[in-house]
Amino acid sequence: MANYTLMHKNVLVVDIKIPNGLGTITEIHDIHNEKHLPIGVQRINGNIHLLSLNSWWKNRKIPASRQGIREITEHPELLDPDYLLEKCLGLSLSDQYWINPKEKPLNWDGINFFENNFSEDVGNILFGTPTTGKLDLMSPDNTSDGWLKKKWKIIDGKRCLLKAGSGPSQQEPYNEVIATMIMERLGINHIPYTLINEDDNPYSVCETFVTPNTDLITAWYIGQSEKKLNHVSFYQHYMGLCKKLEISNASEEIDKMITLDHLIANQDRHQNNFGVLRDANTLEYLSIAPIYDSGSSLWFMQDTNKIGSFQGIGCKPFKNKHNEQIKLVQSFDWLDLSKLQGLDEEIYELLKGSEFIDESRRDALLIAFDLRIKSLQKIINEHTNTYLVDNIKDDVLKDIAYSGK
Repeated sequence: MANYTLMHKNVLVVDIKIPNGLGTITEIHDIHNEKHLPIGVQRINGNIHLLSLNSWWKNRKIPASRQGIREITEHPELLDPDYLLEKCLGLSLSDQYWINPKEKPLNWDGINFFENNFSEDVGNILFGTPTTGKLDLMSPDNTSDGWLKKKWKIIDGKRCLLKAGSGPSQQEPYNEVIATMIMERLGINHIPYTLINEDDNPYSVCETFVTPNTDLITAWYIGQSEKKLNHVSFYQHYMGLCKKLEISNASEEIDKMITLDHLIANQDRHQNNFGVLRDANTLEYLSIAPIYDSGSSLWFMQDTNKIGSFQGIGCKPFKNKHNEQIKLVQSFDWLDLSKLQGLDEEIYELLKGSEFIDESRRDALLIAFDLRIKSLQKIINEHTNTYLVDNIKDDVLKDIAYSGK
């Protein structure tokens, strides 16, 4: 039985027990600082709910759906992702939580992955690279989520995430770069992605936007921080919580995210790939997090002859259809689609360098994206006309009321 203290940087939060080799929190003991508990962990009658804390803990591990997970589970030194989670002390590059062994306490400053080197052994195994000698399991790869093959790497002193594509077209890394191009032109706060090739495969590369003094708290956990009423949609619930947490410009930033996802036909903006940033020291909520993880878009899984069609294309996180979700946008005043003129040429040059995306697929993507821009412009025009009509009605009613008619 291993005894740990759950930590938030150097703040002691709660004492826990994790049986050796099990990877599950089985006991909760002394609570040191309840304010620093992970967001979304539930309390019952004033006590920390064990299942809730354990769910949070297990959600930090590599998911069973991850590409390359078989190589992990078949490795004689690893066997179970739960084992990996404990071996890296739960340390992540997304927040400042970790577990500190009570028998041999450690210091966050000396082990966190933001300021200290980390092993690439687990990432290399996930990528199918043979690893010799004894494995070093201190790695942020042990706590990275998502189903695509990915690994963390220190490049020129920066903590960078390399993420692969899937299927015959290997399109997701290119989609990340295309989304970056769009957001740069439209002035949307985002994490920039670039493209590299390793072993004849394309990978997107982005630097972590979390610092040693911030936590990324995803929309899922924000939503779990208070019970959602049955008659309230997740959109209303989430926006209400952002307002309560005094996160400035939340409405405008979510408008921009929905608009981007409409343009690129994003299929997978789930509640764990957008969120907010919090100061890890003061616990003050700072801002909506910049947009990241936009690769599951632009018909990446569809055959070339189905590009442009919305048959089989899902939508998240607020509606299951893009034409319904775009109606949630409060204002398009920030948006100038003319800034996308000439982008098709940049996309053409990007895709021309891919050995996985042939000419017919490239042309189909360019045509479909152009149609998405025109479709969005039509939606904006209708939105503007509706707004003007509503304002005119309000003015007429005010004039009638004023005149006494």
